[in-house]
Amino acid sequence: MTPLLRAILVTASVALLAAPSCRPAPRKPFNPEGLTAPKVSPPIPKPDFVLATTDGAPFDFRRETEGYVTLLFFGYTNCPDICPVHLANIAVALKKLGPEVNNAVKVVFVTNDPARDTPTVLRTYLDRFDQRFIGLTGDSLAITNAMRQLNLSPIVREEGTQPGGYTIGHSAIVLAFTRDNFAHVVYPFGIRQDDWARDLVLLTR
Repeated sequence: MTPLLRAILVTASVALLAAPSCRPAPRKPFNPEGLTAPKVSPPIPKPDFVLATTDGAPFDFRRETEGYVTLLFFGYTNCPDICPVHLANIAVALKKLGPEVNNAVKVVFVTNDPARDTPTVLRTYLDRFDQRFIGLTGDSLAITNAMRQLNLSPIVREEGTQPGGYTIGHSAIVLAFTRDNFAHVVYPFGIRQDDWARDLVLLTR
């Protein structure tokens, strides 16, 4: 090997070692300081489940929400209070904010009542709040498995006086997963629209 060729190879090797890695830098843990919502310690890892959208397409929750701030909520369309209030407050808060925040957020609503919440019923319901809200459904076992990963309380079905008029007791929290794929805070029922708007800006920073 000539001295010139040896020098070229050494220079190339040094350049390769000094070049930045093609792998993405690891995501920094999110700092929840300043948020209105109660903090969760330790933070909740993003669950791994696949359900169906209102169009019938499979929705891999972890994959489809990668890189987004994701608000995850389990409820049902016949809910008389908690579900519509949560969804309305989130929708109003998003409308107050610009495209930078809106494009960084996904809202995912999973039905706890797949027997009554058909894809058409679920889509019509969510469209009343925001057409971008994602509705998911599946069989009861798959939905229960997703809830179990999050340690959410199991649903309680309470029969009404009319046939098919039952109500469902369910968790009232919205889990907010940040880009590091953890929920550092959860939003209980009663969070005000202004607090949602303020926190969504902080969650997407």
